[in-house]
Amino acid sequence: MDYSSRAKNPRVLVISCMRQQNGLAYQVVGDKYLRALVEGAGVLPLMLPLIVDQDGHCPLLDDALALADGLFLPGSYSNVSPDRYDAARHPDNQHADEARDALALAAIPRALALNLPVFAVCRGMQELNVAQGGTLHQSVRSVEGYDDHREDPTTSLDAMYAPAHAVTPVAGACLASLLGQGRFQVNSLHAQGIDRLGAGLTVEAHADDGLIEAISVTGYPGFAMGVQWHPEWQHDKSRQSQTLFRAFGDACRDYRARRQATVIDALIDASATIFSA
Repeated sequence: MDYSSRAKNPRVLVISCMRQQNGLAYQVVGDKYLRALVEGAGVLPLMLPLIVDQDGHCPLLDDALALADGLFLPGSYSNVSPDRYDAARHPDNQHADEARDALALAAIPRALALNLPVFAVCRGMQELNVAQGGTLHQSVRSVEGYDDHREDPTTSLDAMYAPAHAVTPVAGACLASLLGQGRFQVNSLHAQGIDRLGAGLTVEAHADDGLIEAISVTGYPGFAMGVQWHPEWQHDKSRQSQTLFRAFGDACRDYRARRQATVIDALIDASATIFSA
């Protein structure tokens, strides 16, 4: 692939994760997400640093969003803190990333207010739900009626990310319009899932056990969707994954074009004012 023109492509902010190694903190983004964004969506991914002050504010966020053409929220080994939706911590929920919580839950409403394209995967979808006032099942396997949606960590990566169950798009919703209304297979690598749906969100797909597998922002003027599975894994081998990343990239390109047109119009107006003075 020719990357020479990548800087001309839409700029997509990617929420990073905090990791500890040898006593030092590292901010990381999984390679598979970045590759899917570059190769599948045709965008320039830029890591949004987890810089959070002592009051929990993200001082770089507004400046970063002003430069962005999209926001991507990847999956993670960590979970959204139950404090964020006023729940007690379940014994199964032991992997936290408070810095990511602070940044993601601040970025989502700001991005939506700007009508930025938003694509959220796994933890990202759960963040989108919590940001809109929803809640999570912290241990899906412990909830009566639901299957165990976790991967088997003792197997190979290919086995962990292999198709695990079917999802059914909701007829007439955004996902069905993109992928069709037929059932298709997805991988499944999550312990948590949506409990109460957040305000202003639409269910886009279910698993056979009824668990919500995809959501969108209701009536959004562009792309704003979350999926519980991992479409980034070997994205080029799945029609559904290719379609999702292409749709996100196209939405980012449309946003960039509108933003550039607005800037040009503003410059023309400013020039007219100067020369008419």
